Amino acid sequence: MTDGFMGPPWQMDWRLDALASRDALPEHVRKMVDEARAELVTAKDPYFRGIDADGGLPETMSVEPVSSTDPKGPRVLYFDNYRGWLVYAFKQRTEDPQIVVVEIFWQ
Repeated sequence: MTDGFMGPPWQMDWRLDALASRDALPEHVRKMVDEARAELVTAKDPYFRGIDADGGLPETMSVEPVSSTDPKGPRVLYFDNYRGWLVYAFKQRTEDPQIVVVEIFWQ
């Protein structure tokens, strides 16, 4: 990150369909999603770049790029031991950077 960028906690927004999917989940799953959200908005680097960059996450969560050829593209955060995931993008702007959740799934 460069000096001009704000740091955590990051803003988070949801696409409407992703928010509707989250709201349709059972309450105990929504709590896990809230825990995953808390990890994302407080992460120093929401891209989780580098070797073992997601090592600070709880054992039930991990992050990886959607596509290895797009290093600043969307990421997948797995939660509940890979039973669920959310796909997000980090909009890195000088003012008001934010994380946008575009998809959520749990099985």
